[in-house]
Amino acid sequence: MTAGGARLLETDVRDGPALSDLAREARPEAVFHLAAQIDVRKSIADPAFDASINVGGTALVLEAARAAGSPRVVFVSTGGAIYGEGEGQDLPLDEGAPIAPLSAYGQSKFAAEGYLALYERLHGLSGVSLRLGNVYGPRQDPLGEAGVIAIFCGRLEAGGRPTVYGDGTQTRDYVYVEDLCRGIAAAVVAGGSGVLAHLGSGTETSVLEVARLVADRLGGATIEHRPARVGDVERSTADISTARALFGFAPRVTLEDGLDRTVRWFQESGA
Repeated sequence: MTAGGARLLETDVRDGPALSDLAREARPEAVFHLAAQIDVRKSIADPAFDASINVGGTALVLEAARAAGSPRVVFVSTGGAIYGEGEGQDLPLDEGAPIAPLSAYGQSKFAAEGYLALYERLHGLSGVSLRLGNVYGPRQDPLGEAGVIAIFCGRLEAGGRPTVYGDGTQTRDYVYVEDLCRGIAAAVVAGGSGVLAHLGSGTETSVLEVARLVADRLGGATIEHRPARVGDVERSTADISTARALFGFAPRVTLEDGLDRTVRWFQESGA
């Protein structure tokens, strides 16, 4: 399928021959690797499955890029899940913060970053790892296990209530998808080898506050609380100064504006 000059082909990131064939055919100037298993709960229940996609799949993407002669790979990693618990640390966390994942998902993403560095050492393949905050915006799946803002919107639009696990004081760094795309594009053209940087808002916001803001925009609703889940981080937010210094990353969309746009899309699309 083609649209706007782009071609969509669907395959499994664990299918090495298929990835290699695509890379040889396209000869891309840069490879953007965003494919992942993103469900934290799934990663804890089945860590081998998680690793097969997030680690094994990344190795296959890198090998396909190397074999095709692509000069640069941009790998989309994760922020809070890699560092683990931010409580008791100086927030926002910078890229040098201790690595202590609380889930197999965070561990697999960290391992994948290591493969990016390995391919640079062995083959000279230039790479950049971008550790993201909690991305949100239009078109995000409201039925998935990730993307709490989309999940809140979906439940409220269906007449339900937003569900918060724990007391809701746990915090995240929410970054609007448009800002994220600008950051990814800037990272690939900025150059630099072995780059590691955060893409987020740099602002700490509680899950409960986000639930209230979304509910207010969709007519209001009582928030449902359930027990906290294993693997959930209590506090997380990222220092984005490295991305700002290296490639001029600066979020433009405030949380309030981003929520307005996201809610409007849900209302108009009927998602």
